[in-house]
Amino acid sequence: MPAKTEIESLESLLRKLPQEDQAEAFRILYGNLPESLPIPPAAAALAEEHDFEVAAYRFPSTPEQRREARRVRVGVIQTQIVASTSDPIQTQYQALCDRTEQLIHAAGAMGCNVLGLQEAWTMPFAFCTREKEPWLEFAEPVDGPTTRFLSRLARHYDMVIVSPILERDEAHGGTVHNTAVVIGNRGNVIGTHRKNHIPRVGDFNESTYYMEGDTGHPVFATQYGNIGINICYGRHHPLNWLMFGINGAEIVFNPSATVGALSEPLWPIEARCASIANNYFTAAINRIGTESFPNAFTSGDGRDAHHDFGHFYGSSYVTAPDGARTPGLSRTRDGVMVSEIDLNHCRQVRDKWGFQMTRRLAEYAADLTRASRPDFRPQIIADNGLGWESERVAVRHEPSARLAAPAPQVEVTATVRARETKQD
Repeated sequence: MPAKTEIESLESLLRKLPQEDQAEAFRILYGNLPESLPIPPAAAALAEEHDFEVAAYRFPSTPEQRREARRVRVGVIQTQIVASTSDPIQTQYQALCDRTEQLIHAAGAMGCNVLGLQEAWTMPFAFCTREKEPWLEFAEPVDGPTTRFLSRLARHYDMVIVSPILERDEAHGGTVHNTAVVIGNRGNVIGTHRKNHIPRVGDFNESTYYMEGDTGHPVFATQYGNIGINICYGRHHPLNWLMFGINGAEIVFNPSATVGALSEPLWPIEARCASIANNYFTAAINRIGTESFPNAFTSGDGRDAHHDFGHFYGSSYVTAPDGARTPGLSRTRDGVMVSEIDLNHCRQVRDKWGFQMTRRLAEYAADLTRASRPDFRPQIIADNGLGWESERVAVRHEPSARLAAPAPQVEVTATVRARETKQD
């Protein structure tokens, strides 16, 4: 059977619409599209020479009288693995560093100030295999070779870089974490954040290697804005997004590795919804390509043993606080996107919608505290006029009992008739 041919992008399908319908289709799906910016010749030349996509946009904002615009260029990079997963570990690692450096040079030529790389960018996403060897050889300390490599580029381009790696914590028994290192524009390490939510779904067997992070929801105050990092699976948890907003984030990166068969319908929605709900910019980053591993592996989804996850579909994008978003990068090609934003836009949208003013944190905090207790019972108020009290109790403890019980149609009808007679 021939291999499936992946479509280039959702946008390539939308552009098949009649010209007069395209603008309205994009508006409905993406909000007010940001303005496309010209690609600098140096970036275009790099993209042509090394075969990757480049895109640039500018989000509008309202000029203010008492605040200067806080214009920042936010970049995202998506790549596929370069060397075979059967090659020596150092060969695989160095090939990814060389490839990513090409795209970082293009981001620098486009004036990028803050750049986000994809989840575990220094390695294939081998966590599907559950094999400890040789994949844990990719793990390294925060101040290891990857940070040293990127620090040089951060200094050169005056650029903050968010670098998600597989961390080896030598101070605590050599334990492993899925960690994002925030490298400042002077080449310094500002801090780190460890992945808060770990998937246990399909082929994503990550808890074999690391567990939930212990760093909370930090926001890193950089020269180019307050940055949070919601790593991959955390995008499915609205409270994770919320906490970065509460802690003052203006830009939240979502470095990810996710495949089409599992999550693609969710991908265009989740980071965008987070921007709308929390009134900050989001940058959603996903790797691309199909990564095949030497040994077949199984997972909890009932499939036969297989050698690959499926297709990582890229489609990285940026969303503004009002929900307007860029088109996505390709589903099939490496790429870099840079978006010019005004951080003042965050407060402008907050003032308009009033979400922070109208939220009820104290009430939610009390309810969540109750929900976390072993003796919690959901706040369900039954219609006792229907005579279902005993059934309601059964439903709470034995879900099958409610389905097996006959519908109390006669009792309900009799109750209704008695009330109608009384009212007459």
